[in-house]
Amino acid sequence: MTATCYDLPASSQWRVLIRGLVAYSVGVVLCLLTSTACAHRFAPSALTITQLNDSEYSVTWKTPLQSITTTPLRVELPALCEALQTSPWVPEGTGKVRQLSVSCNGQLTGSTIRIHGLPEHQTSVVLALNLVNGIQHQAVLTPRSQTFVVPREPNPWQVIGRYTVLGGEHIWAGIDHLLFVMGLLMLVGGGTRLYITITAFTLGHSVTLAMVTLGLFRYPVALIELLIAASVLLLAVELTRPGGSSRLWRSPWWLAGVFGLLHGMGFAGALAETGLPQRHAPLALLFFNIGIELGQLSFIAVLLVLKAVVKRTMPLRPVAFDQMPVLVLGTLSAMWCIERGLEVLSIL
Repeated sequence: MTATCYDLPASSQWRVLIRGLVAYSVGVVLCLLTSTACAHRFAPSALTITQLNDSEYSVTWKTPLQSITTTPLRVELPALCEALQTSPWVPEGTGKVRQLSVSCNGQLTGSTIRIHGLPEHQTSVVLALNLVNGIQHQAVLTPRSQTFVVPREPNPWQVIGRYTVLGGEHIWAGIDHLLFVMGLLMLVGGGTRLYITITAFTLGHSVTLAMVTLGLFRYPVALIELLIAASVLLLAVELTRPGGSSRLWRSPWWLAGVFGLLHGMGFAGALAETGLPQRHAPLALLFFNIGIELGQLSFIAVLLVLKAVVKRTMPLRPVAFDQMPVLVLGTLSAMWCIERGLEVLSIL
């Protein structure tokens, strides 16, 4: 994002700067409308139903602590089910959890599970249903699709569609991931350098996403979240240097690949809460990753369009205008580093 600058009268510079601030603010709102500065505060809710025997089920219902509406998210189980015992809400991270013991008079096959309040919250709910016969069902309920009918057998096409959507939702809900991608775009520009760098980032997070999800190793979540914030801060610092003056600028794919490994662990955290369908685990993992890539590419496309619009409508703009995105990267990432660093220290 190289600026084109000219000497203008002071009044003209102020008019151009004001126009730039308005355009930039609109762009940020459009790009990050579904995100928050807390990065993942409004993650999808999770409903897990596990069959214990022929008639008894254990239900775990997790929702975020923060909400954009006073309308509660409410679970409606099939009419043949009756709650035997309900625990109080218990805080857990950025969410709250409630446990239920349920008795159902008959099989759940063909019955309907509904979530009330999704349109008001503009969020999604990840549903996991585990039956005693080894069959597992996964679903993502949204404001447009608030019900789930328990099928007789898992449908591979449903797994493909739902996990693709879940991957796309996760990348767009994670502002720290999006800002890292934006920083890479600002560092490399476009063309072949952008293709190689984004490919390296994709390969990096695909490797750790698969390894963590399949249970090959574990990691300290709080520390990884801190390192993800540090990766954005490092990019912001690098963008303050003159172009071409450092090794990272000359070979940005190494930076993208290494930090991609960290971001993949962050992606795996969301998938771990969701779980994988037993019979279609590789398929779900593949299309969750594809959903992440589609969301990532769409975000890059939006940034490139905004960049072209700014160049066309504002050929004469102050240097400060092109420095604002770097300021956003540095400010937010520094704030996250402090917040997540304190969380790591509290655990030690």
